[in-house]
Amino acid sequence: MKRLHQTVLIVSFIPLCWFAMMGVHEAGHVLAGWLTGGEVQKVVLHPLAISRTDVEPNPQPLIVVWSGPVLGITLPVLLWVIFNFAKIRGEYLPRFFAGFCLIANGAYIGVGSFDRIGDAGEMLKLTSPIWTLWLFGLLTIPLGFWLWHRQGIYFGLGESQGKVEINAAYVSLLSLIFSLILLFSLSPRS
Repeated sequence: MKRLHQTVLIVSFIPLCWFAMMGVHEAGHVLAGWLTGGEVQKVVLHPLAISRTDVEPNPQPLIVVWSGPVLGITLPVLLWVIFNFAKIRGEYLPRFFAGFCLIANGAYIGVGSFDRIGDAGEMLKLTSPIWTLWLFGLLTIPLGFWLWHRQGIYFGLGESQGKVEINAAYVSLLSLIFSLILLFSLSPRS
C-alpha cells in the first residue's frame, strides 16, 4: 500500500509543479506589464499548452519578458524559505517546487537561447546579451539541483522504501485536480 501513496504523491506533484511554475512565471509577466504601464491582453494558462502572456501596448518589453523567469524563481524560493525558517511541516514540498522552478526557468532561458525560443528569443531580440541568458541558466539550474539534493527520501525513494506522508500524497492529488479544473475552466475557448 505504501507504494500506492508514493505513486500518488510523485505522479500528482510533478504535474502540479509544472502548472504552478507556469502560473508563477506568467504572473511575473503580468505584474511587470501592469507596473510598466502596459495592458495585458491575454494570458494563456492551459494544461495542454505552453503558457504565454500578451501585453500590448508594452512600453517596457525587456522588463516584462525578464520578469517572468525572475519572479518565476523568486516567489517559489521565498515560499520555501518561509517554510524552512518557520519549520512548517512538509517543507520538502515547497523545496522541491522551488528547485523545479529554478531548473525549468533556467533551462528555458539558458538553453532556449541557443534556438531563440519563447522568452529567450524575445530577450535576445530586445538586445539582452546572450551571456546574460547563459548566466541565468548557470546560476539557477545548479541551485535547483542543490535544492533537490537528498530530497528523494520524502518521495519514497532510497532508504524510505516507498514510505511517504499519506496526507501529502492526497493533498497533492486534490491540488492537482483543483488546478486542472481551474485551468480548463479559465482557459478561453478557441
